[in-house]
Amino acid sequence: MPFLLTEEQRDFARTLDALLGAADTATAVRAWAAGEHKPGRALWTRLAETGVFALAVPEEHDGMGPLPLELAVSFVELGRHAVPGPLVETVAAAAFLDRLGDAGAAADWLPRIAAGDAAVGLCADGAPFALDADAADTVLVVGGDTVCRTETHGPVQATLDPARRVSRPLGGTVLARGPAVTAAAGHAVALARLLTAAQALGLGRALLTGTVDYVRQRTQFGRAIGSFQAVKHRLADVLIGLEFAQPLVHAAALALAGGAPSAGADVAAAKVAAGEACYAAARAALQLHGAVGYTDEPDLSLWIRKARPLRDACAPSCRRWIRPLDGVPAPVPRPGAAGARRAHRGAGRCRGLV
Repeated sequence: MPFLLTEEQRDFARTLDALLGAADTATAVRAWAAGEHKPGRALWTRLAETGVFALAVPEEHDGMGPLPLELAVSFVELGRHAVPGPLVETVAAAAFLDRLGDAGAAADWLPRIAAGDAAVGLCADGAPFALDADAADTVLVVGGDTVCRTETHGPVQATLDPARRVSRPLGGTVLARGPAVTAAAGHAVALARLLTAAQALGLGRALLTGTVDYVRQRTQFGRAIGSFQAVKHRLADVLIGLEFAQPLVHAAALALAGGAPSAGADVAAAKVAAGEACYAAARAALQLHGAVGYTDEPDLSLWIRKARPLRDACAPSCRRWIRPLDGVPAPVPRPGAAGARRAHRGAGRCRGLV
């Protein structure tokens, strides 16, 4: 079925791109990695003013949603600009609270999430760690058919991405029990996977754009290295991977919005494809930037170091989703066989919700 974003959706994406492009997100990322959350939370406030968080919250709680496709469009731009913080977790927590059936908890937290006043962590799908629990106002921990809420966590630990810091939630009070918890958590995790895929897609596009600009300027043997056929082919492969992933992300968002039976598999396919394409973009950026790509000082490093955690998030569970009943692996667009082998070896190394 042919599908294109509406003009309104494209305008919204361009608005976010312009806002974040003028906001110096690299400085906010570096501050966040150092444990200083004020610049990042200031970005959250500006995003809330554009309605990003309201897209996950129903109208009765001061939102405009839930609208998975518009959220996916938004998170492509958030990934493109490497916005720090538990963005995915907060939106997934909003989806969880909306479906939990606890009117009191929904009334307490959903308006605050829509306004950008609350960052909420969510541990589900067996994740033992919470992302950025030190910056969250509360963390929801789902275990089986029980969900607890806590503001206490253990020591903060670093990950491959310096702006993705994890800690183990401690203690907490029981918020709800029963089948509704399990059902709400399943939907929240699916939405988290979708938005992680959208972030990876945006990050990959940013890395590709930056690398293309660089190879046009860097010279070797008296010529721009971008004129070499090997470089052109490498970047063309990256573009193909990203172009394959984009319609999968949009289709998964539509399936999730419509409650389609295939939504879980569609989201998993989008997550795997976008993650692989993003990681291929990061590897190409690292190689084609030469020694510059291996240093922390350029902002490029902030984007490169996000790629692997986003790719590995939920990788084992998503790959199980996309295996057909006869046990033969389903075909998923990937940058190449070598990249698929590396992805298999590295799957599951990132800790957290997604």
